Amino acid sequence: MSYYTDNAPELFDQYLRIPAGEIHAGWKSFLPASAGLACDIGAGSGRDANWLASIGWDVIAVEPNKALRELAIPAAHARVTFMEDALPGLASLRSTSHRFDLILLSAVWMHVPVKERERAFRIVTDLLAPGGLLVITLRQSSIEETDRQFHPVSADEVIGLANRRAIALVQQSQSKDELGRGEVTWQTLAFKMPDDGTGGLPLLRHIIVNDNKSSTYKLGLLRALVKIAEGAPGMVSKWTDTHVEIPFGLVALYWLKLYIPLIQQRAIAQGPLRKNGAKPGYGFVNKDFDALATTSTFSLRVGARFSGDFAAHLTGALRSACQLIQQMPTRFITWPGQASAVFDCEYRSVRKSVGPVLLDKAFLRSFGSFSVPLSVWQTMGQYACWLEPAILNEWKALMQGWEHRYGDGIYDQGLQWDEGRRDTNYVRNLVGKLQENGQQVSCVWTNTRLRNSNYSVDHCFPWSYWSNNDLWNLMPSTNIANGSKSNGIPDADLMRSSRQRILQWWEMAYLNEGLADQFYLEAETALPGIDETKRHPEKVFEALQLQRLRLRRDQQLREWRGISMVTTSNNLTE
Repeated sequence: MSYYTDNAPELFDQYLRIPAGEIHAGWKSFLPASAGLACDIGAGSGRDANWLASIGWDVIAVEPNKALRELAIPAAHARVTFMEDALPGLASLRSTSHRFDLILLSAVWMHVPVKERERAFRIVTDLLAPGGLLVITLRQSSIEETDRQFHPVSADEVIGLANRRAIALVQQSQSKDELGRGEVTWQTLAFKMPDDGTGGLPLLRHIIVNDNKSSTYKLGLLRALVKIAEGAPGMVSKWTDTHVEIPFGLVALYWLKLYIPLIQQRAIAQGPLRKNGAKPGYGFVNKDFDALATTSTFSLRVGARFSGDFAAHLTGALRSACQLIQQMPTRFITWPGQASAVFDCEYRSVRKSVGPVLLDKAFLRSFGSFSVPLSVWQTMGQYACWLEPAILNEWKALMQGWEHRYGDGIYDQGLQWDEGRRDTNYVRNLVGKLQENGQQVSCVWTNTRLRNSNYSVDHCFPWSYWSNNDLWNLMPSTNIANGSKSNGIPDADLMRSSRQRILQWWEMAYLNEGLADQFYLEAETALPGIDETKRHPEKVFEALQLQRLRLRRDQQLREWRGISMVTTSNNLTE
């Protein structure tokens, strides 16, 4: 809006004139006892976001106006992450897969045209976590203000939208304008999402535990989707108001990674034995699938390259897996009490070729698309650490029911997900080469120069909680800093103070050393919200911050604040 661009400095000062704690005192009592993740939509100067951060909240501040963002970002609290986005679509925000304990729309609703409000409210409430709080302040004026593109608002309209979304109104209040404008009054509405508001967890629990299963296929599909939602959120091809689309080939790839150890390597039945005791047949097991038997399933990962006969067999195996997934589990996973399927897919055949194959988004997307309801996708990503054990327990029980000749250890081995191994040697070699060429490599956390080989390569997000050896996640560190950090994640202040050093490390070690394609492909797969058409290290760092928030929230990881300046002579040699 040109009004906000033209008047940004004056508006910035005006917004900061009144303390946020005073403006929002009326609903503060509804905040949970423990601070969580908040989203300030239409953040303006960042006043409200900074206030929330000052009382312990992590905040994503969404502001569409560039002029206001440029004024707000330098003054933002370390726990505040700004993002460019706008109602009603909030496409960038939704691509992060976050769900929020608090969403604040302060002096924003009057900017949303009436015809777009139902969609906007639906999208906002889809972003709210179970038990989360939604606060909307409504600006009402007795004079017309066309230059600011205001639209009429009413509490009844918003309450009606909330009733249709089954969101409970917990407070409604009215107040005078804090700036003393007699023509302006404010209404505040606070809503709370019921704990089972999305229905995602009950639905998934029903499929895992209660749904009839003539094979393990339903569990296989669910586990593949949970693994993708947790570990590869950047692979989403399309977001709509109600669904996300991911490459069908990606689902098939994860399917192969699940079933190769069970069927090909251990011959464990994945369905009831036949009357003569023979194992059941499987629609996707053929000569192409058999040709993959000797490979490590870890090698079948996004970013891997294959050529020759193996590439042709892999293409054929992916094709067969897509057809089986479409015909069986996708068709028979239905909404409780209904015949309609929860998931949808569109399969496209891909020709086998002995030419080279790169397992990137474009290739995997060539097999078609797979659609997941938005609420289910968000639940899968947020509650993966709960869903995975539930799926494994049910899968193991099914296999034991069909075949009793194995001990428990065989089933557990077959169900083990191959994450590879914690390996920093490749990056250590890069550091060594840079040092040999006379370049200075410093610890990203302490800025201490690293000398000789007496240093560590740190996983920014610890391997023990998120098994990821991607280039962007590996940082040079002193031994002392790495030991102090251990299994923690860097806190918001440390991420902010280390930002430039991390960017410099990426540029020096990866982007200037011919590794840009690998670096960006890995980041686009594992991190949320990166546009593959606009590759820039700053965008990767922004996504890194968003993933930090997600891991902190979903897995409750310990935050590490860094260490004091190293002073002893022994430490300086690191």
